[in-house]
Amino acid sequence: MTQTQRRPLGPDAAGIELAATDFEYTDRDVILYALGIGATELDFVYERNLKAIPSFAVIPAFPGMMGLSVAVEINLVMVLHGEQSFRIHKTIPTKGKLTTKGKVGSVYDKGKGALATVESETRDESGELIFTNSSGVFVRGAGGFGGERGPEAGNNAPDRAPDKTVEMATLPTQAMIYRLSGDRNPLHIDPDFAKMAGYDRPILHGLCTFGHVCRAVLQEYAGNDPARFTAMSVRFSGVVYPGDTIITEMWDEGNGKITLQAKTQEGRVVISNAAAEVK
Repeated sequence: MTQTQRRPLGPDAAGIELAATDFEYTDRDVILYALGIGATELDFVYERNLKAIPSFAVIPAFPGMMGLSVAVEINLVMVLHGEQSFRIHKTIPTKGKLTTKGKVGSVYDKGKGALATVESETRDESGELIFTNSSGVFVRGAGGFGGERGPEAGNNAPDRAPDKTVEMATLPTQAMIYRLSGDRNPLHIDPDFAKMAGYDRPILHGLCTFGHVCRAVLQEYAGNDPARFTAMSVRFSGVVYPGDTIITEMWDEGNGKITLQAKTQEGRVVISNAAAEVK
């Protein structure tokens, strides 16, 4: 589909199949991702006995999500990553070639903006399903077309103290490192672009915050064993700046479900309506 054939962003865009994307990688990419989300554990940053952090699942699928802008008319300056979830079906290999196929799942009218979801499957060269992703792309200023608002968000934080809390400081250079895993949106490094998008300085990638939250759950509820981490789903509800501290609050709901919320050191909620599943 050429740019002139792109469809308007609205309910009729649902079901559009996006171009398949290949992702060929080595242990270097797995290590670089781990460093990009602040990991220091040897199992995640040293090639001996290397393991992929579960949230690495978003990296091979990311080019497929960005394919939305090829199929649908959207202004990239107005795009924010609104929601993200993944489910692991088979241990993520630390090197290889993966292929992701995706489609537009739905488009919701949020009034001041529109939320488009991209559903994708990622398989290895033998065709086995490794993981699935669902990405919610919020486009500011694109709402008001009269479509459905979509379902209410679930996974609300319980009205009690968290069972566990983990604080992780980000580096002033965190976005500069994370962007080397594939998301080179200038919003995260270029001050002039950030101001054009409405921010006083570059912001941290939502998926970098997502990785920090995944690490917190992995540490506290899975003993840093990725094989015990099954799935995670979040809503991005606030901005993190490089250098902020991400505070992940966790509630054990039983049966392997952990409800999540993340804040900055000032108390600003940045991830809400979130949950993870562990074995």
